[in-house]
Amino acid sequence: MDYEILRLIWWALLGILLIGFAVMDGFDFGTGILLPFVARSDIERRVVINSVGPTWEGNQVWLILGAGAIFAAWPTLYAAAFSGFYLAMFLLLAALILRPVGFKFRSKFQSTGMRTFWDYALFVGGLVPALIFGVAFGNLFVGVPYGFDSDLRFHEEITLFSLLNPFALLTGLVSVAMHVLHGATWVSLKAEGKPGARARAIIPWAALVFVILFVAAGAWVMQLSGYKITGVIDHNGPSNPTLKTVVLVAGGWFDNYKAVPLLWLAPLVAALGALLAVVLRGKPLLAWVSSALVPVGTIATAGLALFPFFLPSTSYPDQSLTVWDASSSKLTLEIMLVCVIIFLPIVLIYTAWVYRIMRGQVKAETILSDSNANY
Repeated sequence: MDYEILRLIWWALLGILLIGFAVMDGFDFGTGILLPFVARSDIERRVVINSVGPTWEGNQVWLILGAGAIFAAWPTLYAAAFSGFYLAMFLLLAALILRPVGFKFRSKFQSTGMRTFWDYALFVGGLVPALIFGVAFGNLFVGVPYGFDSDLRFHEEITLFSLLNPFALLTGLVSVAMHVLHGATWVSLKAEGKPGARARAIIPWAALVFVILFVAAGAWVMQLSGYKITGVIDHNGPSNPTLKTVVLVAGGWFDNYKAVPLLWLAPLVAALGALLAVVLRGKPLLAWVSSALVPVGTIATAGLALFPFFLPSTSYPDQSLTVWDASSSKLTLEIMLVCVIIFLPIVLIYTAWVYRIMRGQVKAETILSDSNANY
């Protein structure tokens, strides 16, 4: 297969894996964020926790798949992002560690104080990852300071505070609102009684906040300078980010949308998903499916705007990482594609089977009847 086509396929596959993670693990994060607000008694909180209890570990497979795809298919991007965003990644991992510890420890204590502590650990374990993932996407639009020397050794001047710039914080809030909406539709679907009713009441407000922040972020992007490759670039050439020329263009991140108007379907899908989640909130399953469209459209909107850039550089724009110069070798991409064709359907089939087995609402009496089998 042509090297250019392989690179495009792996760009699309990376997007699919990120969307899979946002959809499948996103409602876990949203449920954690909502836990202190939709559940007011101990048994109500156990109902909410057990709504994601059987599946949250399996949902994290999508995070592993996404990180693994970046590592194997886009090693230069992996090195730059995981090195430059080191402190942010450290905070992310610390928050993600709180989740399994919170799930496992929470019901081991009889003390109300200790249970409340772990409830808020689950809240932090949902809020921080949702915020950091959004902040990371925001920094892709404003760029980060890094470059490569003559031996392609990476160097950067990125700090945690530089990543927390105003635009990135806005996209972080977009991400939090998106996860809260997705989590609210899940809790309304899975949690019986008052927690589900409270989550259902939150859906319109979460959708409204998401749409406002999403539109605000889009308007801000129009004011940003976008990156554009000038001259001829070899799409089948070596993965060397120093062999191109890049210029900054006012409003350049919308050039792809101007060239292909069909791409506007992506932000429309995000907004439509939020609207349908509100309209269909009386039908919890349809509302949850609708809210799943929100991360699909949001991530697609960002990816299509950035293409072909992965990680723009503010220090050396010409050395920004793109689809055409950050990939593994052609042979590596071919071997990995075969593995994806074989194993991704297995993951999807197994995931569908698990959710079918675990279908139905979580009830307080079920939890109380066998406390050893439930969180």
